[in-house]
Amino acid sequence: MSKNDKRAEEIMEETMNEIMDDLDQTDAFDEDEDDFEDEDDFEDEDDFEDEDDFEDEEDFGDDTFSDEEFYDEGDEMEEDPGMAEFIDEETLEEEADELEPSGADEDEADAEEQDPEKAERKKRRKKKALIVIGSILGVLILVYVGFAIYFNSHFMFNTRINGTNFSLQSVSQVEKYMEQQVEDYVLTLEESDGGTETISGSDIALEYVPGDELAKLAENQNKLLWITSLWDAPEIEAKVGVEYDEEALNEQIAGLQCLAEENQTASVDAHPEFQTDKFVVVDEVVGTQIDTEKFNEAVNAAINGFQSTLDLTEAGCYILPRFTAESEEVQTAADTMNSYLGANVTYDFSPYTEVVDASVISQWVTVDADMNVTFSQDAVKAYIQSLADKYNTKGKARTITTATGNQATVEGGSYGWQIDQEAEYNALIANIQNAETVTREPSYASRGASHEGNDYGSTYAEVDLTNQMIYFVQNGQVVLSSACVTGNPNNGNGTPQGVYSLAYKALDQTLRGEKRPDGSYEYETPVKYWMPFNGGIGFHDATWQSSFGGSRYLTNGSHGCINLPYDVAGQLYNLISAGTPVVCHY
Repeated sequence: MSKNDKRAEEIMEETMNEIMDDLDQTDAFDEDEDDFEDEDDFEDEDDFEDEDDFEDEEDFGDDTFSDEEFYDEGDEMEEDPGMAEFIDEETLEEEADELEPSGADEDEADAEEQDPEKAERKKRRKKKALIVIGSILGVLILVYVGFAIYFNSHFMFNTRINGTNFSLQSVSQVEKYMEQQVEDYVLTLEESDGGTETISGSDIALEYVPGDELAKLAENQNKLLWITSLWDAPEIEAKVGVEYDEEALNEQIAGLQCLAEENQTASVDAHPEFQTDKFVVVDEVVGTQIDTEKFNEAVNAAINGFQSTLDLTEAGCYILPRFTAESEEVQTAADTMNSYLGANVTYDFSPYTEVVDASVISQWVTVDADMNVTFSQDAVKAYIQSLADKYNTKGKARTITTATGNQATVEGGSYGWQIDQEAEYNALIANIQNAETVTREPSYASRGASHEGNDYGSTYAEVDLTNQMIYFVQNGQVVLSSACVTGNPNNGNGTPQGVYSLAYKALDQTLRGEKRPDGSYEYETPVKYWMPFNGGIGFHDATWQSSFGGSRYLTNGSHGCINLPYDVAGQLYNLISAGTPVVCHY
């Protein structure tokens, strides 16, 4: 037994002896005092007879009793020893107080002055009470200090070390417990999915090595406040004196199923996700991926602390999500993303429509791993490109039904729908930023007549390059047809196929070829009706042609223009207008 243990037990023994001595002295004092008061009772009877208060009939009235009656009762008390023990001087004084009229306190003070023995007895009673109270306080202080010294080598009430209750146990008792337990030691790992795995002390050559750690813990307790341990249980985490084979431990850890890569799933951060019509915060998902560094530290600490269980979640062994549903960054990101969703743009591709609403815009708003919100310009441009791919017709091959009812494929040309993608991007971004609700056409670089069927609509001019014929179709009906002469392909002036639109029309124009170095032109031909649709290629009257149609274009063909009889050119001039589609096909 240590010196501290012996000293604590000596103090406890001395304290209990003092308490018993005080109690014995108090009992003896009470007996002496009672005997003393009994003798005084007999002396006070004569004094009581002489008091004026009991002789004054005017004060007591008819209910007062005579001296003879009073002494008769007194005789009875002498005859009955049991009653004498209870009816003492204090009882008589209390009865007298009840019978006294107003001013009794003054009479009592006068009586005390006249009876010094009575005052002395009162002082002795007060002194006895103070002695008892002082003794009790002294005993309590000694007991409290005794416990404080006792807890210098013992652990306080309800103390738990590494999860085990060692209340009032000495250091040596705790060490003995540790030594007994080490032989059968098993560390149980509690995993987040409810599974468990174990590491046995025998597998890592675990041994108990006594040290001064527990003694220091006991000495460092706040002993003067030991009483708080009765309701506030001390929790101590401490290294226990153990040794083990670290290499063997590493082998045991490497074989754990919870560390197998196939058994680990990564955690998922809470994040904004679009649902129905807005972004909401989706809760985080805690995975089973383990932080190996923290895991190794926790396992070593558990073994050093001689803990029987290790909760991997509580020990922080799992790689947790960086952001939870309560993270301010996540909620702020969701609010920012929702701020982009107020716009509603309906594109008019009559008879078709395309709508850009919250469900579409939500695909363009992204958040990175740090919860930074980005409005993807590339995503917006990709959407506009998809509109162009769907509705653009300019330059695309078309399958048409000719005026004669045949099928033909037309490629090339400058006519058709073409979205101005840069202009439309700027317009759409402005709509989104201003949270506008609008129905409109997209910005076009080139327009067609219809989004349904062939883009040139039901009113157009048609040139059959194979059969050397022109047609003017108005509202789906052929209103003009004529033979023509087109460009001479043998001279490299063949009329190109494609769909175009009439640039303008004019009267009395002179058509000129390329300009020579001397300032003259390859040709200069005046015409009455001029209707260009493909740069310098257009419809015009050709009075110099002796015939039209057939194979004349192969020998006497134009430089690319469509030569018409004079009267036909005049009729076409009256039918056609700027922007009218012109379809040239083979």
